[in-house]
Amino acid sequence: MAYLFDSPDDVSAMLAEVGAESVEDLLAQIPASVRLDRPLNLPEGLCESELQRHVAALAERNRPRDAANFVHGGGDRVCFLGGGVYDHFVPAAVDEIAGRGEFYTAYTPYQAEASQGSLQAFFEFQTLVCRLTGFTVANASLYDGGTAAAEAALLAIRETKREGRVVVLGSVHPEYRQTLSTLLEYLPADVVTVDCPNGVTDVAAVEAALTDDTAALIVQHPNFFGNLEDAERLFAAAKAKGVISVQVFDPVTLGLLKSPAELGADIAVGEGQGLGIPMQYGGPYLGLFACREEFLRKTPGRLIGRTEDADGRECYVLALQTREQHIRRGKATSNICSNQGLLALRATVHLALLGPQGLREVADLSVRKTHYLADRLCETPGVTKAFDAPFVREVCLRVEGGARGLLGTARAAGFDLGPALSRFPAELFPAEMRAEELVLVAATERRTKQEIDLLAAALSDDPAATPLDRGEPVLAVA
Repeated sequence: MAYLFDSPDDVSAMLAEVGAESVEDLLAQIPASVRLDRPLNLPEGLCESELQRHVAALAERNRPRDAANFVHGGGDRVCFLGGGVYDHFVPAAVDEIAGRGEFYTAYTPYQAEASQGSLQAFFEFQTLVCRLTGFTVANASLYDGGTAAAEAALLAIRETKREGRVVVLGSVHPEYRQTLSTLLEYLPADVVTVDCPNGVTDVAAVEAALTDDTAALIVQHPNFFGNLEDAERLFAAAKAKGVISVQVFDPVTLGLLKSPAELGADIAVGEGQGLGIPMQYGGPYLGLFACREEFLRKTPGRLIGRTEDADGRECYVLALQTREQHIRRGKATSNICSNQGLLALRATVHLALLGPQGLREVADLSVRKTHYLADRLCETPGVTKAFDAPFVREVCLRVEGGARGLLGTARAAGFDLGPALSRFPAELFPAEMRAEELVLVAATERRTKQEIDLLAAALSDDPAATPLDRGEPVLAVA
């Protein structure tokens, strides 16, 4: 079977075919200084029954996130996690359609004549992203929100021919900033961060950072802390300096907020996990990318176009972009050669099921429940809102003395909160922010008033509070 290791006879046959005496001969060209001179640090092999017991024991250590999530396996946890990944309801139709064999096993659809279903789905995905963002161009998805933000910066450098700096707000997701710094590390452009110790960024400080050699300004709105930035003024300041403005957006909040195009951004990027994609252990997720039409030829990733075949029938094709075999190193528009097609399909089905009114209701419920959650948790001694700024579907709390104890108490009672800002490298936040005391929490449309009240009781030292009773399902109603 193909997945088993080669036998000694197999190895001997292959060595004879290439004219080598041993595997060591094949490795001789690798300098000894960089070769491992000891066996790998691996445990002894297990027989099948032992392996089954070991894997079962590992599986039992996992704590599923939510008992109401019957579709994806059930569990005994209630999720108030934020930080860019959210526990939204996923309709059963999303799993049913995305699980069809012709979609589930499809690869990059280079042969248009054999891939019309996938190509049409991606074309509709692009259309929906354009409807959300207000732009006329969207690609067929990228890897995730972080790489989408970095790709936007690379586009801005190519378009403006400015290689001095990329300015990013300190309120942008720290992992996105790390991704940006990694991809730009060996390019001339410096990544300049404008701190936001008060949870939002001072427009004057941003204006001072926008020099004549700045290619891009990257703004997250709503930002990583859930707060609303003064996005219109920030984008106007960028435009005045000839800087391309990039908005990192949350697609769910666009059910209530102005679109990136309306705010004056040039490029919009975001994480599509909230659109029909389960939390699934942190990935894979879905990068969204849309922009003004003038950037069409420089847009990273794949673009799907609608056209007619030789017989005049409507059909779909890959358009205007390179494929792997055609990429020419430094002249490539991107390092993206494929994408998250299956997840783009899930987002398409999810958005089609919701429609504009459904998206607005999900956003509205998430905002209302997060505000109620913040008010209840701030009744806990030592817990306050970290920032005096308008927030939307996520809130940053300050826990006097450190957030670790509160998180542990919540976890013991069956509730998952976070992320705590202490999990990120300290240099990503200014010292006066006291990151070790800060934690993000969010409530989606799936959370109930009962669950929020039980969480508040568990954190309040109320002797009547008990771990969450999951004897009966709790419906996610407003």
